[in-house]
Amino acid sequence: MSTDRTFVKVEDASCWFDVSPPWLERVVKRRPRVQLKAVNGVSFSLVKGETLALVGESGCGKSTVARMLVGLYEPTSGNIEFDGQPISMLRSREGQKLRQRLQMIFQDPYASLNPRWRVARIIAEPLKVHGKLNQAERDARVDELLEQVGLSPSDRNRYPHQFSGGQRQRISIARALAARPEFLVCDEPTSALDVSVQAQVLNLMKQLQRELSLTYLFISHNLAVVHHVADRVAVMYLGKIVELASRDELFERPRHPYTRMLLSAIPDTSGTGKRRIPVAGEVPNPLNPPQGCPFHPRCPYARDICREHMPATLPDGPTHVACHGIEQGFARE
Repeated sequence: MSTDRTFVKVEDASCWFDVSPPWLERVVKRRPRVQLKAVNGVSFSLVKGETLALVGESGCGKSTVARMLVGLYEPTSGNIEFDGQPISMLRSREGQKLRQRLQMIFQDPYASLNPRWRVARIIAEPLKVHGKLNQAERDARVDELLEQVGLSPSDRNRYPHQFSGGQRQRISIARALAARPEFLVCDEPTSALDVSVQAQVLNLMKQLQRELSLTYLFISHNLAVVHHVADRVAVMYLGKIVELASRDELFERPRHPYTRMLLSAIPDTSGTGKRRIPVAGEVPNPLNPPQGCPFHPRCPYARDICREHMPATLPDGPTHVACHGIEQGFARE
């Protein structure tokens, strides 16, 4: 690991998709090529053992960041490093050992498990892919993993449809842990579950993090969940990170107007009578993003500079925020 303890490093990473009309239509109707800038210049880092939460509304680019980090999407530009090694190594034969060290837990446990496979085969598949262990050792490892995630070794011969949603997600976690990874990308792992089950899965993930020294990138749109699991929080909006801070700092003293809007929309259950403010407006079309700050059409503090120039991400105390209003003082509360 590098001397500054940085375990995962993302520098100005972008991921664009070509969503242009077919070639013939472009020629006949003279339509230009169209690029969807799903992620557009994102930077952050993680140290070993921490949980960084990535939050924002649907369509802001969170899942695209997740897929770049595990090598499912190739960055259009920028650099991503895992323990000092470029993430592009995952696509080479030499990257096999690197692949074992990072895994992903997907959002939907109903769709991410093969319905035709028994649980034992699902969990043992990473061990086969990475050429680890003989059959007896794999069987023992599967039983160990089932117990580790709160299931019984007798569940190994059952099919996914015979389990509840929370149990299926436990199977997904067991599969992700099979090759003993150090870094897990968790793409909204509890959003498809009932609220009562969410807490059980989150507590399991925190327990496993302590026991196995895991590092998490936790993606969610649920701020209550984020407050429960995160050490630091990055807020995304239209492909960019607009605020990055420690969990307590962000929830107690949010800087960016978008972060304040998200937090004010959380229902007040403390009995203080605080008025709930719904998130105003809609996310702009990512195929035609606004000029300047992407949040200015929804921002109550927007000025001409916001409409004309993209703000830089600058430190504001312990927080990093991309907002002209914070930089110049006209959007402070």
